Amino acid sequence: MIEYKLSDDTWSNEEIEAINRVINSNRFSMGKEVEEYERKFSEKVGSKYAVMSNSGSSANLLAIAALVYSGKLSSGDEVIVPAVSWSTTFFPVAQHNLKLRFVDIDVNTFNIDVSILENAITDRTKAIFSVNLLGNPCEYGKILEVCKKYNLILIEDNCEALGGLYKEKQLGTIGLLGTYSTFYSHHLCTMEGGVTVTDDEELYHYLLSIRAHGWTRNLPSNSKIYAKSNDDFYESFNFIMPGYNLRPIEMEGAIGIEQLKKFDKIIEQRKKNAKYFIERIKDVKYIRPQKEVGDSSWFGFGMLLNDELDIRKQVVEALKKNNIEVRPVVAGNFTKNIAVKYLDYEIYGNLVNADIIHKNGFFVGNHSKDNRKEVDMLIDVLKGILNER
Repeated sequence: MIEYKLSDDTWSNEEIEAINRVINSNRFSMGKEVEEYERKFSEKVGSKYAVMSNSGSSANLLAIAALVYSGKLSSGDEVIVPAVSWSTTFFPVAQHNLKLRFVDIDVNTFNIDVSILENAITDRTKAIFSVNLLGNPCEYGKILEVCKKYNLILIEDNCEALGGLYKEKQLGTIGLLGTYSTFYSHHLCTMEGGVTVTDDEELYHYLLSIRAHGWTRNLPSNSKIYAKSNDDFYESFNFIMPGYNLRPIEMEGAIGIEQLKKFDKIIEQRKKNAKYFIERIKDVKYIRPQKEVGDSSWFGFGMLLNDELDIRKQVVEALKKNNIEVRPVVAGNFTKNIAVKYLDYEIYGNLVNADIIHKNGFFVGNHSKDNRKEVDMLIDVLKGILNER
């Protein structure tokens, strides 16, 4: 029996050769390979600036830190977030003394419910941190309208949606800042890795400094945030803000350069796989797939069981038994996690749809190669459980 893995391998000889190139150079810490990858990444997605970090989680941390240190957000400001996402959408907000305001999601798209978004805003709300869950674009027409009306900053957690489009614009480039992940199971793989993009030069300079200890070494001579001296010796260990060490290594940058060459082909294949999945899932009773908004890049195939059937455990066990890897829809309703006791947060209204996802949602992987055989296997297993009821 074939295995249906959560993700597949996007590497070939080119990535191995890139690693060997770095080994032969004897330069392993962040340098020219990372710089070239950042330049090519920004060109590919259509942003002015890109800053690579050691993970998508770090990319989120950099984005929030840059907004706080630049004065665009201040301690106590509220940031609206969807109730369903990964933990590191939320943690950087709390870690920088901002208040999370959880809003319910749309039960069909799995993204933030834009129909209640405006009502969730208070006089303390300063930003919306949108999440393009499982590759699916949010309804940015409405989100941008709300941001403009209330003068809110838009940040995009696009870690699961590289290559997705909303009205022909790359996801991650719609807000003031956008983030990406290139962890193994994502669209592109650099082992570990993340990218934060922006068109704002000042924020770009904050990102550069915060990524590496808060020092000035990586800032350009004409920096928007600090008047750099000509004394390289002094500027090598000069700290201007509380930063982190979120730097990637040269191998990850070198791999990224090769991965970007495959970008279009990978996204195209994922969309083909999704089209096949959407057609086949129609054969299964009591289940519906995530509804696409815009042009999803299909991180995975999200599904929701009929709320009247309390059988997700049986479904998950059957999938595992048949060598099909399966996961919850990210963290489900995140406010049900014990970790929230450490966060400053409020909940707007009731998280009814997030609870439904928490109880009845799951997803399986999508691949960079044709996975119709795996999808057929999935459909057969699901039909065996659900269609006989």
